[in-house]
Amino acid sequence: MTEVTAHLRSYRQAPRKVRLVADLVRGKSVAAALVTLDTVVKRVSAPMKKLLMSAVANAEHNHKLERNTLFIKEITVDQGQILKRSMPRARGVPFPIHKHTSHISLVLGEKASKAANEAVSEQPATVKKPRAKAPVKAAK
Repeated sequence: MTEVTAHLRSYRQAPRKVRLVADLVRGKSVAAALVTLDTVVKRVSAPMKKLLMSAVANAEHNHKLERNTLFIKEITVDQGQILKRSMPRARGVPFPIHKHTSHISLVLGEKASKAANEAVSEQPATVKKPRAKAPVKAAK
């Protein structure tokens, strides 16, 4: 099975906010993820859609994979570099401001084809014996 990866580094938004959208698309097919990203009202939805389309283009061009067989196998959002700034507060004392960045990693997987699924289903399944039920105590 072929895996295709794409990365978005140093995206200028906090990872905590980006993970909200990443959790929505994790495990979905490419078509379902694109619909979800179009309807989500979050700032990260546009860059994440662009990242997904880049991964799909890589899969089609470099690995000759079909778009309708791809799904989001793994998506991780890690903390990037923190930009440290300051703002003057009372009596001109500098107050720290942390501007967070995120690293987004996307892995596309390929769903198994129907022929492979049929070959797996033809193998004999192991038969499990039903569990014996515990005896019921009589009420007094």
